[in-house]
Parts: sequence; C-alpha cells; structure tokens
Amino acid sequence: MNMPLTARPIAAPLPGQATAEAVSETPYIERGTSAFLRTNIAFFCAGIATFALLYCVQPLMPVFSAEFGVSPAVSSLSLSLPTAAMAVCMLVASAVSEAVGRKPVMLVSVFASATITIACALMPGWDQFLMLRALQGVLLSGLPAVAMAFIAEEVHPRSSGYAMGLYISGSAMGGMMGRVLTGVLMEWGGWRLAIGGIGVLGLMAAVVFWRCLPPSRHFVARPLAMRGLAANFAFHLRDGGLRWLFLEGFLLMGSFVTLYNYIGYRLLAEPFSLSHAVVGLIFTVYLVGIGSSTLVGGMADRFGRRRLLWVMLLAMLGGLSLMSIDSLPFIVTGIALITFCFFGAHSLASSWVGRRARMARAQASSLYLFSYYMGSSIVGAVGGLAWSAAGWQGVTWLVGGCLLLALLGGIRLAWLKPLPAL
Repeated sequence: MNMPLTARPIAAPLPGQATAEAVSETPYIERGTSAFLRTNIAFFCAGIATFALLYCVQPLMPVFSAEFGVSPAVSSLSLSLPTAAMAVCMLVASAVSEAVGRKPVMLVSVFASATITIACALMPGWDQFLMLRALQGVLLSGLPAVAMAFIAEEVHPRSSGYAMGLYISGSAMGGMMGRVLTGVLMEWGGWRLAIGGIGVLGLMAAVVFWRCLPPSRHFVARPLAMRGLAANFAFHLRDGGLRWLFLEGFLLMGSFVTLYNYIGYRLLAEPFSLSHAVVGLIFTVYLVGIGSSTLVGGMADRFGRRRLLWVMLLAMLGGLSLMSIDSLPFIVTGIALITFCFFGAHSLASSWVGRRARMARAQASSLYLFSYYMGSSIVGAVGGLAWSAAGWQGVTWLVGGCLLLALLGGIRLAWLKPLPAL
C-alpha cells in the first residue's frame, strides 16, 4: 500500500496511534487473521447501524405525506436533508479524524446518531422531525469516510477489496433491516414505534462496533489545519481519475435512492395496492447487495476494477427496463438486479478511490462520499418532482439518464492510465 507523501507527527500520539518511524515496521491486517475477523465484524455492524438509521424513513414517505399533508417531494426531505448534511459535514469529519484519530470519531458518530433516531420518534411536528433528521446527518458524517480511510490504512492491499466489500455488505444489511423492520413495525404500532425501534437496533450495533474494532496501527496524527485541508481537496480534484470516480458516486447513489424513494408510492397505489408491511418485505432484495459487494470486491482484487465497473452499470440499466413493466415479478426482479449491481459498483468505486489517492486518503474518501450522498439528496429530491409530473415514467427517465452518464464514465475509467508506483 502506498503511504502518504507527507506526514507531520505530533509530539504525543493518541493511544493506539503509530508514529511515522514505527509505521513501516507494523504489519497490516490480513485475511485469515483474528484481527481481520474482528475488523470485519466491527465494520459490518457499523454499516448496519449507519444505514438502518439513515434509510429507515424511506418506506415511511407515503405515511408522512398522508399524516403531515406534504407532497412526495417534501416527504423525501426526511432523507434528502440528512444525506445533504452528512455529505457536507463529511468533508470536515475526515479532517477531524486526521487530528484526533479514526476510532474516536467513528464511535461518537454511531452512538450519537442512534440516540437522535430515538428522539426523532418523539417529535410532535414535521418541522421538528426534519430538524432532528438534519442533525442526525451531521452526526452520521463521522463514520463512512473515516471507515474507508481506516480500511485503506490498516488492511493489506491484497485484502482491502474483500474488507471493503464486507463493510458495504453491512451497509446493505442495514439498509434492508431499516426498510423491512420499519414496514413491519409500522403496521404493528405506527411510524413512531418503527423509527424508535430502529434507533434501539442502532445502539446495539454500536456496542458491537466499539468492542470489536482494533486500534489504528498505521495512523499518524496531523494537526487540524484548514489551509492544509483545502490543499488536500485541491490535490485530489486535480486527478482526473478521482474526478470521474466522484461523479460515479453521485450518479450511482442518486439513481439508486430515487428508485427506492418512489417505488413505495407506486406499489401502494393501483393496480398493486400492497400494504406497508408487504412493500417493506420487498426490500429484502437488499440481501443480494450483501452478497454482491463481497463477491465483486473479491473479484476486483483478482481481475481489476476497470474490467468490472462498466459491466455493473450496464446491468443496472437492464434492471431499470424490467421495472418499467407493470408486473410485480418483473418489478421485484428489476429491483434485485439493480441492487446487486449497485452495491457491486459502489464497492469497486469506493475501494478504487482508496487505492488511487496518494496522500490524505480520508479527504479523498470524504470527497467521494460527498458526491455520493449529494447524489442521494439532489437526485432523490428531483425524483419527487419527476413523480409528481409524470409518475413512474418520469422517475424512469430521470434514473435512466443518470445511469447512461454513469456508464459513459465507467467506460472512460476502463481506459484510465494507472498512476506510476511510488
């Protein structure tokens, strides 16, 4: 693994941190070791907590429209606001982790966001609920970008693709559990019980994360300097390959979230008229994402990311075509295909960012995830306007355009010249 070009160690490293002199002598975490198993358990649980907490509102959007009298586009703010807040704050959270350490930032993030979710269930009005959801996005920002940096720093390059895939598998599991459990709990006790239950689940996963995650061994603390932070961002944005990867994150997440935001409206209405619990159960297709991120991540270690990314994107377009048919089996098959390929493509792109960045990997990861979650926020909100204007056909045209552009980016990345070895 290429180490950062510059490192300015502070005088007294935090517990569990490495000094610059000791970094080269410390072994990386490798597949087959107990440290690798503990790391993967920790990040699997972190993924569950983060994405169950974030996406638990998605199947409830039609409920919010009915209970608070808001349009689909306004209801989607329950997801768009926290994802936008998380995207912006990630840029700072990654820099904070460079100064105080990876694990402390991630622990505060996951415990505080779970607590905020429980508080969301108690809010009396729509405005108060949205304010807490936005705050939750701020708190959640401390985990995703820092998690990617931790894996890039601590896990051996020949095992990093597999480790990143397992983390994203946890994200898929969290997304599925958040949606499925929310739908079931909604039918049983209403939306407040559903969101509160997900908050308790998040706290449980946070405890496992805290107990299992090993300390950093290759992290070298750097003083928190905004000028240096801006320079790191500029350094990464000058790399054409990273810019393409950031765009891929925007388009991938924007397309995926938009489909899941508005499929509930479609399936609750005629001719399907499904219940909230059944719509929630359809989200069990997330299980294919759990498998795909690990499978594709492992394949990337052997065959290369440039050979796989554009294939995933082409298959996503095929899944979108299936979802345009007014038949429940075709819709479920299309959702499953898109979910499989989305998590595979995200695993490829996110691990590619960690491999390509030559320095300040946390900032490179945060720029990728900034684009990723801004795609969720912006395209997801525009999807509400598309739904209001033209129903599912409008959503299909919007998502199809995003995926076509992403496919062109994937083809361009396939021809990207690798950086020379340091």
